[in-house]
Amino acid sequence: MSRRETLDALAPITLYHDGHCPLCQREVAWLSRHPRRERVILVDIQAPGFDAEAVDRRFVEMMGQLHLRDAQGRWFIGMDASRALYAVLGYRRLVWLSTQPGLAWLMDTTYLWFARRRVRLGRWLKGRRRKARD
Repeated sequence: MSRRETLDALAPITLYHDGHCPLCQREVAWLSRHPRRERVILVDIQAPGFDAEAVDRRFVEMMGQLHLRDAQGRWFIGMDASRALYAVLGYRRLVWLSTQPGLAWLMDTTYLWFARRRVRLGRWLKGRRRKARD
């Protein structure tokens, strides 16, 4: 699958997210208020009863990177999941820009770095906000 195929993701999409990740929680809160929120079905992979095998995935893989499935059953993983999400929400020009050579590599690499550290970064940011309020 090419990066540009993310522009063709069809709604409704199902976004599988880590409900225990502080940064993911913020993104999900934003998505739940988004004007086009009806295009996105949110599934917390940490919720009791979630079964990754029921969607032909492994939980450990889903914890490692964002997973998204579109209305045609196509899977988008990692930065491509983010691209597909934002394309469906109407940010197609930004998504197209993120697929350009050089920038695509930088965003993909940065995403992988972030994905491995997302929980730790979220806790760190939460702690900084608490200190700023005190």
